[in-house]
Amino acid sequence: MLVPTSGVAVYLYTVAKDQYASHVGFSVRREEVGSAMELLGGISALSGSSSTDTDILYEFIRSRQMVRLVDDRLDLQSIYTVNGDPYFSLGTDARIEALVEYWQRVVSVYYDNSSGLIEVRALAFDPKDAHAITQVVFDESSRMINELSAIAREDTTRYARKELDQAIDRLKTTRSKLTKFQNRTRIVDPTADLQGQMGLLNSLQQQLATGKIELEQLLGSTTVTDPRVKALRKKIAAIEKLIDQERSSFSSSETGSDAFSQLFAQFQELQVNLEFAEKSYLSAQAAYDVAQAEAVRKSRYLATYIKPTLAETAEYPRRLEFVLLTLGALVLSWSILVMIYYSLRDRR
Repeated sequence: MLVPTSGVAVYLYTVAKDQYASHVGFSVRREEVGSAMELLGGISALSGSSSTDTDILYEFIRSRQMVRLVDDRLDLQSIYTVNGDPYFSLGTDARIEALVEYWQRVVSVYYDNSSGLIEVRALAFDPKDAHAITQVVFDESSRMINELSAIAREDTTRYARKELDQAIDRLKTTRSKLTKFQNRTRIVDPTADLQGQMGLLNSLQQQLATGKIELEQLLGSTTVTDPRVKALRKKIAAIEKLIDQERSSFSSSETGSDAFSQLFAQFQELQVNLEFAEKSYLSAQAAYDVAQAEAVRKSRYLATYIKPTLAETAEYPRRLEFVLLTLGALVLSWSILVMIYYSLRDRR
């Protein structure tokens, strides 16, 4: 037992290179900003953590993808390859599997599930390298959380934006149909034209009634051959002709165009469609604004409680602990072998 333990001690104190540790601590936060009505009501803004996002981030830091990202930016082989320390250095194997396995040895991730706090400790033979690794881990973690936040915002607003686009298209199409109708008929508002025609028809009917009364009065005091009677009858006939023309315009037209009643029905249909399209647009716009506000309320960000540290003293490897653990393991192994030996001997 003393020989192996002595060998480990000699290696640790004479061969093993000093390692420096850099720490960084952060947590995924979700900003829950209350609406204007909530703020007026006295409810303050809340900031909470998202355990699901933290779980994803924890696995991401330990994943092959993170190793590739850090290796692309810092070149892990050059950082962890040192001469004369075959156990604690990376060696010449630069395959991603070897890097991932070595990453698990030099980068430790501590995750408190109850509070959602993550702390990362990176070891390196140079304190600046350890600091650079924790900085890259934080940067890449922040980038991933930003991507998750962007995806969440997109998912929240996608349906509302689709409904808004459809409402805008419906409104444009309806307005275009109404404009084409007005250009074709040269009627801006059939309701106003109808009121004008009705006013003209009422005026003609009043004139017709007045003319007939005057004719009856005149016939009571003169003969039918009176020129005034002939002139009054011509006036009455002209008024009746105008009344017939105005009435016929509601059902037919000499020019072959649509009857005014049909034009008015078409205008009413277009007007109803336009009102529906406008209300749909306002509703879709309000829903989209609510979706955007909800997306902003659920935005995620990475909050650090320990910024990447720069070590001044080599804390690793913990040589005394390694020696004691080696001695303890050897004693335990020797004790087990002794117990097995005496157990087998007693059975004989």
